[in-house]
Formats: sequence, structure tokens, C-alpha cells
Amino acid sequence: MNDHDPASPVRFPQACAEFLAGLRTKKLSPHTLAGYDRDLRAVGDLAAALAGVSTADLEIRQLSGRLVRAAFADFAGPRSAASVNRAWSAWNQFLTFCVAEGALEGNPMAAVPRPRQPAKAPKPLLGDGSAATTLLERVAAGARKARDPWVERDLVVLALALVTGMRSAELLGLTVGSIGGAPGDRRVQVVGKGGKTRSLPVEPPIEHLVDRYLESRRQRFGLTSIPRSAALLVDTSGEPLRRGGLQYLVRQCYRHAGVHDRVQKGTLVHALRHEFATRLAERGATAHELMELLGHSSIVTGQAYVASTAREVRHAARGNPAYEVLERLKDDGPVGGRDEDGAR
Repeated sequence: MNDHDPASPVRFPQACAEFLAGLRTKKLSPHTLAGYDRDLRAVGDLAAALAGVSTADLEIRQLSGRLVRAAFADFAGPRSAASVNRAWSAWNQFLTFCVAEGALEGNPMAAVPRPRQPAKAPKPLLGDGSAATTLLERVAAGARKARDPWVERDLVVLALALVTGMRSAELLGLTVGSIGGAPGDRRVQVVGKGGKTRSLPVEPPIEHLVDRYLESRRQRFGLTSIPRSAALLVDTSGEPLRRGGLQYLVRQCYRHAGVHDRVQKGTLVHALRHEFATRLAERGATAHELMELLGHSSIVTGQAYVASTAREVRHAARGNPAYEVLERLKDDGPVGGRDEDGAR
């Protein structure tokens, strides 16, 4: 768009297509690109209607703060705060692009308020902290009754999620070669959001589980070796495990292990990631350490896990002198039925 003729205004569909094409250099997933496209077009359609033109005829120079603000007001009506924030971000990037390309003098998104979202509380497995132990022990004992049981594979999936906190997509993206290093000092190379990589340490128990799983895989499919480029996690036919298959596997493991009632609404595989972070926070991990391990771009999310464990708050509350009195009374038996001198 840099070379466009000012007498021939840039129209929205053209600018949108060029912006989306530019995003491909960031190596975003097809799902993410589709989300950008959907949000841009949804608000663009509303802006065009408000301007009294078709979307195809909407000119970028018509996107004033007033028009975009009105379009977002209509867009926000039936949608959640998270959806509006996502669209706001997409439009802010798009209009910044339009300014850089000379199609707009300034980004009007400063005139468009965005909703405040409440901080999301972590959602680890409910209960006294024993759910993960129960899950691993019962799955290892063969609790999951599948038509074609594969305990070694199921256990590796659950264990990797619980000891690394990987996202679903990160687990599914692992290859056999993702786990490397000398015995006792192995690490998992993870490709996270935006193509960012991080290296996560794993201890000998995981090394043993992975080695046992790979041996079972060789025997199951009659293989002499498995290429390092092959997917680490596969289904019972030997094909790379997909998102739906992973979700089904984990859901079935929860159910057969008897911990399905400890999984909070809206989580499944992600509950294992929250469990990982919450239990580390309980044992003293800092927000910065959690940020590094979880692959977050901001320390804020890690702080949510630390805050949820309330270590500092509990320590402060423990200093209440009333606890000293209650501790003494605990050993004195029932406190009722005494007169003013303490006699019964």
C-alpha cells in the first residue's frame, strides 16, 4: 500500500488482505490467522453498515475514531469481554499497519475503550493435592479400560504434562528428538506460542517412563528403531496423536482413575498445566521461575499462581496471638461448664 495513489483511496478488503499476508511471516498458526481474519471482517462489516456503504467499498480513510468506536459498540453487544479484547488487539495491529503504510494519518483505536477482564484464577485439580498422585498411580495400575490399552503411552502423556506444564499443542508438537541430553541431565525442547522455544528439565523418573514407552512402541508396531523426527506421542494405530485424541485420552484417564469430579469446568489437559504451576508455587517457586517454565511472555500470570497459594498471607495470619491461646486450650479438653475461677 505504500505506493498507492492518494486519489485512489485504499479500501478495507485490500488493506485487510495485505495485513493478513504480512502476518504469515510471523509463522502464526492457521487457527490464529483465521481468528484475525474473522475479527477484522466482523467489525469491518459493522463499520461499513454504519458508514452506509458495502464492506467492499469501505475506505480505510473513513475509519475514524467515532466510526470504529461505534462499530465496536455493536460488536461487543452479544460477545464476552475476552472476545472483544481479542478483536480490539487485532484491529489495533491492523490500523497500526495502515498508518505505517500511509493509508491513515493516525491509529483511531485510542478512542475505542476495551473491557477490563478479571484476572483468571488458576484451576488446578481440586481437593487436598493428592489428585495427581491418584491419577498417576491408578493409570499405571491399568485403571483405564480401553479397547486397545497402552498404559506406557497414557502414563507418559500424563506425566509429561504434570512435570513440565506443557500446553496441549506443545505436547502434540514433541518429536522423539525433542528429549535430549545426557542421562540424568535431560531436557525437553518445547516450541511454544509464537514459535518461541524453551528448554525444560526432566528428572530420571521421566527418562525411565519415556524409554519404557518407546520400547513398548517398538514392540507394538514391530519397529527396529524410531526416527528422531517422528512424533513422540502417537495413537494406538501409530499415527501422531491429535488434539481430539489427546483430550479423549486425558478425559478417560480422569474418569477411570476416579478423579473426574476434581477437574474444574473449562479445563481438561490444561488442568494438568495448572496443577503443575500451583504445586510448584506451593513449594516456593517464584513468579519469574514459573514464567520461564510455563513459557509466558509476562510475569503477571506466574504471579497469579503464587498469589493463589497465599504463602505470605498464611504466614502473616499465623502470627495472630489468638492461635497461641487456642493451642493451649486444645489440650485442656472441653471449655464449657467452668465457673469464673476455672472450676467445673
